[in-house]
Amino acid sequence: MNDSQENLNNEGLANLAIDPDVLARELAAELVGDPLDEIDFEGFDSDAGNVSSECDAGLNWLKQGHEERLQGLRVFCEHRDPRALPLLVPLLNEPCPVERMSAVYALGRNPCPRAVEILLRLLRSDSNAYVRKATAWSLGNYADASVLNPLIKALQNDVAAVRLWASGSLAEVGSSSSENADKASAQLLLSLQIDSEPVVRSNCIWALGRLYESLNNSRRKELEEAFVSVLLNDVEPSVRYEARIALEQIESSSVRSRLQELIDQGLLV
Repeated sequence: MNDSQENLNNEGLANLAIDPDVLARELAAELVGDPLDEIDFEGFDSDAGNVSSECDAGLNWLKQGHEERLQGLRVFCEHRDPRALPLLVPLLNEPCPVERMSAVYALGRNPCPRAVEILLRLLRSDSNAYVRKATAWSLGNYADASVLNPLIKALQNDVAAVRLWASGSLAEVGSSSSENADKASAQLLLSLQIDSEPVVRSNCIWALGRLYESLNNSRRKELEEAFVSVLLNDVEPSVRYEARIALEQIESSSVRSRLQELIDQGLLV
């Protein structure tokens, strides 16, 4: 994952809900374009002294009509406040996809155990790909819940935008235990080999790198071999670059020796 991708992953794409008008147009177009390529993000006032008053205003907006709720959702995509949870969860069932998607992001920023089953339903069956994409990200913040298998299924079967964020969330959920790490890494390794989208393959590499320390020796070796294979054979330069970065970050004398050998053979520069 490159720096811009990682920053988005860390921030949770919360700002995707900032401009409801832009989002409404994008959602109507489904996957013609990605909102991240279109939205001119506005900075959010992050002064700690203003957070409380922003949250108070957000809570009031969430209790009002459609336009006001969108403004309230904008607040809680940025800020955490447990008082918002009872107001956010019902919005997951709103008919407006902009509201559903923004509520999903807000509940990723403000995890709520009561929301898990609804989020899983949205990931599985919501008709709007942007809502499913938001859910794939949000569930990465619910590592204690039974979200691993649904994220694996999304990585196997959904559209590229959803697969991209499902792979990142698998890194988060997989880190919760060695068993989850092994199961997540098995699917990530498979997707790295067969996914048709370079950006998804790159994110699988990033996710596998995050899981490396949680894996047993056998799986680590499998991961290392897969990275070397990608480094030498993937048709996309950005994916090969991601594989090299991942290998260079592995603290292993055998991996360092392997890279040096490839350089000596003229296969790497």
